[in-house]
Amino acid sequence: MKTIAIIGGGFSGTLSAINIVRLAKEPLRVVLINSQRPTGRGVAYGTTRGEHVLNVAARNMSAFPDHPDHFVTWLRTRVDYSDIPDPQLREMFVPRRVYGDYISGLLFTYLQPVDSHRPASIECLTDEAIDIAPDDSGQALVKLRSGDQLKADRVLLATGNQPPTPLPGAEQLADHPAYFGNPWDDWHEHLPSSTEDVAVLGTGLSMVDVFLTLSEKNWSGRVICISRNGKMPQSHFRGIEYPDFLPEKPEELGLDALAKLLETHCEKLRRLGANPGIVVDRLRPHTQRIWQNFTLDEKRRFVRDHAAKWNVIRHRIAQPIHQRLTEAITVGTVTVERGSITDLGTADKGRIAIGLKSADGSKRTIESSMVINCTGPRTSFAKTEMPLYRNLLDKGLVRPDEMDMGIDIGPDFAAVDDGGTGSKLLYAMGPLMRGTLWESLAVPELRGQALRVAETLARDEIAADRDLRMSVEQEHVVEYYI
Repeated sequence: MKTIAIIGGGFSGTLSAINIVRLAKEPLRVVLINSQRPTGRGVAYGTTRGEHVLNVAARNMSAFPDHPDHFVTWLRTRVDYSDIPDPQLREMFVPRRVYGDYISGLLFTYLQPVDSHRPASIECLTDEAIDIAPDDSGQALVKLRSGDQLKADRVLLATGNQPPTPLPGAEQLADHPAYFGNPWDDWHEHLPSSTEDVAVLGTGLSMVDVFLTLSEKNWSGRVICISRNGKMPQSHFRGIEYPDFLPEKPEELGLDALAKLLETHCEKLRRLGANPGIVVDRLRPHTQRIWQNFTLDEKRRFVRDHAAKWNVIRHRIAQPIHQRLTEAITVGTVTVERGSITDLGTADKGRIAIGLKSADGSKRTIESSMVINCTGPRTSFAKTEMPLYRNLLDKGLVRPDEMDMGIDIGPDFAAVDDGGTGSKLLYAMGPLMRGTLWESLAVPELRGQALRVAETLARDEIAADRDLRMSVEQEHVVEYYI
């Protein structure tokens, strides 16, 4: 019986395993290897805190692109959502732990089927994959932290995001009780007095989670949010009907022409009193192809000149949460500091000193009783500290993509080795493909990838004339509502 090993038990790995079992036509063993976070929940949906909600409305959160209303229908089975009118339920931003229940429940259905009518099965293995080695039989030997090994015919890398990049001086704070280098650590169990300051390094979505948790704990001290640009997440919004404005093949525009076109329509929307985020949402069905058609120079210029603004518009938060954050900034309980972090160090009374450099070159130091690194995942893959990828890179079994954001992955999800050859054993998906696709982080993209990689692995279906990495039309969603 063929064995497929999936490394990573978060959303991407879990849905890939489920889809393989859904599609399999012959006996097949799927082994889901996961460590640290709960299998089926991963980092994003492993939170136990009710204030951490989805950043996408329920209507767009089905786990299956071929069943777009699946999540909303599942919510109806819960007594706390059963009586909510459908228009309201579809636009709700439900707690992420509830979504974790949804994914875990789907996995349980396939782990413990009531009827054994499917030829494929899933096993869950709690361990860390630290290396993969091809053997003489043409299989892959997955080496685990425990010392055990697993033979597999194919291996899917679905490990999600890397941990945050260590900041300058963070190594001397490794054992400091007030420094947390990862926002997913249990920092909320080690808080100082509620009148003290907490510094959050980064002003993205993880910062919002920290703010919400401190708010729920009635925090009376300041929350100091620090980033280079000081840009805070924007709110989801009510949109308007707006005519299509993109040419037939927007991927042929190039960066400069595309940026000019988008800014023109953003300005038109502002004059109409509408949110320019409509432009970004309208571009989403084409984003992956546009990115792939960019030259390497255009990709680098986009990251340097446009990515910060793009991410703020693209990755939005629920309106009530945005309102709470805005009010906190207005009254001063949340402050925003702009500057690059030059160093971290210890200060008096157990506090931490944060060295900042402003855009004008001036330097200053901020002290705080707790510091949480919310700067986001490490973006340089060549510098990864994850043992699995360190070993794969050293052996030449994978190579970084041209942007060094992830690994080089071919049109059939096969990992590309250091000689440029697509693997017959290793496949990858999710955030590992960000440098290849740019949009490869959110559920609408990931659920499509999980279905298509399952088609490849379960049925050996490889369409020579199609790039399987790309989203297809029916998977696209509009995040604003009208």
